[in-house]
Amino acid sequence: MEPGVCVLELLGVFFALSAWLFSLTTTLMSQWLTLSTDLLPTESYELGLWETCVIQELGVLECRPYNSLLGLPPDIRLARILMCATLAAGFIGISFTIPGIYLVNSCKGTETLREKRTLKMMGGVLCFVAGVMGLVPVSYIAHLTVLRFFDESVPEVVPRWEFGQALFWGWIAAFLHIVAGSLLITSCIWLQDVPCPLPESVPLQGGHAKPELSPGRRTEYV
Repeated sequence: MEPGVCVLELLGVFFALSAWLFSLTTTLMSQWLTLSTDLLPTESYELGLWETCVIQELGVLECRPYNSLLGLPPDIRLARILMCATLAAGFIGISFTIPGIYLVNSCKGTETLREKRTLKMMGGVLCFVAGVMGLVPVSYIAHLTVLRFFDESVPEVVPRWEFGQALFWGWIAAFLHIVAGSLLITSCIWLQDVPCPLPESVPLQGGHAKPELSPGRRTEYV
């Protein structure tokens, strides 16, 4: 096994785990969109996938979950579904990747690295897909926010939603997922089809095997 392949595998697993944690944090955060207005300077609002929150001047946070899924705006409903799919794809990808790396000894007998390479390839593809799926809802909500912010048909007095921290966390998570998938797939391309090393056989008895008599050393009796 080349050292470069092992480095790519470890980096891929590290980025995949980090990306999944970032995606989980993004999904649970209530700061997808923020709103503050001059009419009520003591309060600010946050909009998330699962709840809306009000932050008062003294730091008091009050959150209220959504009543029903069907009553959600289409963009929030789509983002919730895609983020849950991203978490599922990322988790399955990690589950395939970890047994597929070379440092995890899963070879038996004379098996080659073909099975490990297949698992790692599937994990890399799922991580890449998770990155694309996680990029869609974050970018879509950011796109709608920009359009609504610069909408000239809305009076300037009306407050507008702005980017929250969750959008930036989501972009980082999607980027890490894509990098992890690319590293894992690249390591599969470099990996050679080499048989796993077999352990040395240990004799059950401590003595040496009795050598057989060669034909040249046989003694004939007359």
